[in-house]
Amino acid sequence: MKRLAYIKAIVGLFAAFLLIQGCKVGEKYQQPDLNLPEKFRGDTLAYFGDTSSISRISWKEFFHDPTLKDLIDSALTYNYDMRTAMKNIDIANKWMRQNRFNYLPEVDATIAGVNKQYRSKEFGSGPSTRWYDRKGTKAPENMFTYTSQFGTEIGFSWEIDIWGKISNAKDQLTAEYLNTQEARNAIQTNLIASVAKGYFNLLMLDAKIEVAKRNLQLNDSTLQMIKLQYAAGEITALAIQQTESQRLLAASLVPELEKDIVLQENALRILIGQMPGEIKRGTSSEHLFAENKDISLGSPVEIVRNRPDVRGAEWSLVAANANANIQQAMRYPSLSLEGVFGVNSMLPKNWFSIPGALLGGIGGNLTAPILKNKKLKIQWEVAKLERDKAEIAFQQTVLEAVSEVSDAVVTVEKLREQLDFARQRVENSDKAVRNANLLFKGGYATYLEVITAQGNALNSDLDLVELRQAHLESYVDLYRSLGGGWR
Repeated sequence: MKRLAYIKAIVGLFAAFLLIQGCKVGEKYQQPDLNLPEKFRGDTLAYFGDTSSISRISWKEFFHDPTLKDLIDSALTYNYDMRTAMKNIDIANKWMRQNRFNYLPEVDATIAGVNKQYRSKEFGSGPSTRWYDRKGTKAPENMFTYTSQFGTEIGFSWEIDIWGKISNAKDQLTAEYLNTQEARNAIQTNLIASVAKGYFNLLMLDAKIEVAKRNLQLNDSTLQMIKLQYAAGEITALAIQQTESQRLLAASLVPELEKDIVLQENALRILIGQMPGEIKRGTSSEHLFAENKDISLGSPVEIVRNRPDVRGAEWSLVAANANANIQQAMRYPSLSLEGVFGVNSMLPKNWFSIPGALLGGIGGNLTAPILKNKKLKIQWEVAKLERDKAEIAFQQTVLEAVSEVSDAVVTVEKLREQLDFARQRVENSDKAVRNANLLFKGGYATYLEVITAQGNALNSDLDLVELRQAHLESYVDLYRSLGGGWR
């Protein structure tokens, strides 16, 4: 009868489990409304088509310079941030794989267990066995053997996932794992942009040195011409002094630019995970990346699918939603099964006496929290608030991403317009220098006009170089802001 009652109790626990299987708690994740526009503000780039998005182009196809691609490839392999991100992915993957085993029971084995307890006369009891009788001695009044057990056993415990705690934990860990991948992708896109900008800066610094040296040669020839006129008594020493000052200004740019080149090379070497040293450059600054008529900006909807930071923010929201479900499930009853099987005896000689020493048992528990000082309720409410925070962060990330693309589009377009004006200014400055020299030789212009023309030409050339660099970087920013670079 007792055995039948025990079986009925176990069956009752399983019946309860089946009854509440359909009562899983929590809310399934749904992407919030992002209120995305149909297109980016400033999407008027006439030289782009309307087919595939720039963001879908791999960085190996977007950049054409072989030297730059080698630098990017080295950075993706040896950069310390990238290597750390890969370790974070491995860690998250380990936790995600471990969670798969939470559906299985936990099994522990006691290889050899010995339990001997002693009591004295004030304990209010006598020896629990006839051990002293068998030994032919009398039990002492103090510290007599009260319990003596020797056992070897295997036990298991299994919590049934009634309310979806384990499945929600799986969703949370999966989201966190995918978030680490998106973090790695975000590091890659930013790293590629940083390497490309650093490389462009090197090219532009080289161009600036060429401008400075070319202007220095022009100043040298002008100074020689003025010295001849001074020797002929046509001008004063003031002309020589002012021309020399203009020459020294151009000459001082060279060591400053050489310093900037070394600093930029060292910065690039850090990005590629190498000690300071020289960086090899390509032979031309033209056609550094793709200018394909069959690519487009895409739509703002693609931001959610392409940008790693946006995707990562959504995975954080998924993880926060799963955690809220877990905290809600913690407030409900839990069903667990436990069992043990092994051998147990009160005397060492009977330790492995079969079947006399066999030990077995199985049980089930349906437990529920009653009074936890509102701890479980507060944890659930805080988890819901954290989920709301994650949703706000996701929406903010999307908003900033769309705005960043719009800024990049406008920057590309307006810098292109500025470049046209800068090229015209350089052509005009070169003409002014030639005319000033001719007029000065003919006595129709002063040395001040020559110096002014040369100074304007130097500034115009340097400004054009800087605008070219800014224009190149704006394309990189546009590529990165659209989510390109991690494929």
